[in-house]
Amino acid sequence: MDKEKAAFAARLRGALEARGIEASAAVLEKRFNSRYDGAAVTAQAISGWLNGKSMPKQDKLRVLAALVGMQPHELQFGGKPAVAEGKADWTQAMAAPDRAMVDAYFSLPVPQRKLVRDLIASLARAYEIAG
Repeated sequence: MDKEKAAFAARLRGALEARGIEASAAVLEKRFNSRYDGAAVTAQAISGWLNGKSMPKQDKLRVLAALVGMQPHELQFGGKPAVAEGKADWTQAMAAPDRAMVDAYFSLPVPQRKLVRDLIASLARAYEIAG
């Protein structure tokens, strides 16, 4: 296990603990896969992340970071970035009920998230016609 992987695993376990999420591969597998749009990730792969044997690819890192309420670069490297990123965290401008709604949306299974997106698109089109 190299230092980078071990440090990542420690950050991930600490972030999970801070969010009240058990640092268990089985628990994280369910939460992660409910938010991830790609092929399901196995508990074995997640165990590798938690134990410092492997690192997730960027698409998976983004989902993990969102799950624990961190920026991807903070979870991957620790600390704050030396250079500010071009994108602002748009969720900071949201009211608490809206942030809760977004969190609830990301906890839905992928097919239900698609239904929500379709509903919002339909409502937006109807508003444009009426407006």
